[in-house]
This record gives sequence, structure tokens and C-alpha cells, in this order.
Amino acid sequence: MRNVSFMRAPEEEQAYKVGDRVEVYCDHLDKDDQRIRDWLRGTVVQIENKLIAVQFRQNIYLTDGWMVPDRILWFPFDSENLRPYESKRKKSNPIDEIDLDSFNLY
Repeated sequence: MRNVSFMRAPEEEQAYKVGDRVEVYCDHLDKDDQRIRDWLRGTVVQIENKLIAVQFRQNIYLTDGWMVPDRILWFPFDSENLRPYESKRKKSNPIDEIDLDSFNLY
């Protein structure tokens, strides 16, 4: 095995893993079949040395108008067009939803 020296040790921790839900700023169709450029939810399907592959459930388009046949776009790790997906639904604790004043204990 060859001894390799680095100026800086490679970072082990990655922001994304395969299967993570993300949002990507890209061209796609909206509900009225109008082409728009907006955030679209996708799934990380592959991670390479410096790139992340994101696959979508609906058709996406390149900026020059061509549809991407496999619905996969590649992004660098530090791309400003890629961000983690945060659910719009508020996660609540079921215990907090119980109204204890409504119970007649006496």
C-alpha cells in the first residue's frame, strides 16, 4: 500500500447520505403543466467524491430546454441549488395534545 500525504486530512463526515430527502432549485413542471424554476423535492441516490446525484419523481429540464430522461441531476456538495428537505408539517408530541382539563377525575 502506498503512503499518501495530504495537506489537510479528508473530511469523513458528509452532509448527505443515500436515501436522504433534499430540495433542488431546478426547472420542472407545476400543477398546471407550466414550466417553472423553483425548489423541487428529490432523493439522494448516489454520492461520489465531490458530487451528489439527486433523482426526482417528475420530469425535470435543463436550462436549455431539454428534458432529463433519467430524472437525475448531479450537484457539487457545496451547491447553492441543493438543500436538505424540511417537512412542512409540524411534528407534534401526542402527549402535548391531550387536554387534561377535559377529564373529570372527581
